[in-house]
Order: sequence, then structure tokens, then C-alpha cells
Amino acid sequence: MGQWFARLFSGLIGTKELRILILGLDGAGKTTILYRLQVGEVVTTIPTIGFNVETVDYKNMRFQVWDLGGQTSIRPYWRCYYSNTDAIIYVVDSVDRERIGISKSELVAMLEEEELKDAILCVFANKQDIEGAMTPTEVSQELGLSALKTRTWAIFKTSAVKGGLGLEEAMEWLCNAIKSKQ
Repeated sequence: MGQWFARLFSGLIGTKELRILILGLDGAGKTTILYRLQVGEVVTTIPTIGFNVETVDYKNMRFQVWDLGGQTSIRPYWRCYYSNTDAIIYVVDSVDRERIGISKSELVAMLEEEELKDAILCVFANKQDIEGAMTPTEVSQELGLSALKTRTWAIFKTSAVKGGLGLEEAMEWLCNAIKSKQ
């Protein structure tokens, strides 16, 4: 009976905004992805000091998307934004082999947080348009994603600048994963 009322009211007043965090190391392409999703084109960006927050409408869903800066000094503050998060888009610079270990440790630490225990994880193996980029399989292995047994997750080959490669497929998966969880 309660779910019937919830569906009725969501139909009357619209669906609630779902909260998504875009996280990853500095230079991974988080802000470029955010604005590619929002306005559909590449926007010139500068390193994010703090955060950007935008509303992204995709299909019949509305997302409040928080893009948090990825510099070393900012990462400890990510936890201030974890509350009420439905999904995490974790962006990895697939060309940055030197820092993939740091990316893994940040991801592991974040996923251990109680406030994110139910959040869906969508990993973007970004910058696939650049020669020498790790494949999504390599990124997955380096991050240890196969060890995530109790979390809904997927990894996608993306390029925010080259035609939005993989973004549509990733958002489609994310929407379906959120719907099946509700």
C-alpha cells in the first residue's frame, strides 16, 4: 500500500532528483564529462577547486550531479558529500599508468565508507581516444573491481572529448541499475 502511494505522489509531483557524485583523481576528465552530459558538448574547463553541481536530465530521470575536485588536498573532503548518494561515477584517466595505484587506493577507501554502502558504482575508463590508454579490462584489474562482490558496478570505455564515446551506454546502464534497485 505504501509503495502505491509513493508511485502516485511521484507521478503527481515528478520524480525525485537522484544524487550522483563524480569522483576521481585530478585531470581524469570529471568536469568535462559533467558538462558533456549536461549540455551535450565539450566545454573548456579548468581544474576544479571545490566542486561543481549541475542538474542533468537523462531520459525520464533527473540527476543532481556533484563533480568534486580530485587534487590531493581536496580528496579528504569528498566524504563531506557522501550522504544520500545514489550512485558514484568514478573517472579514471586510462593513460595515467603512474597514478593508477593512487586511484585504486582512493576508490577502495571511498567504497569502505558506510554512507556509500548502497551506492551504485559506474567506472569510466576515460581518455580512450589517446594512444596507449589502458583498456577497460586493464583498468578494472588495476582497480581490483572483481573483488566487489556485494556492490552493483560496471566499467565503461569512455572519451568525453571524442564524440562522447561510451557516455550514452554508461548512462543507460546507470539508469537501469538505479531503476532495478528502487
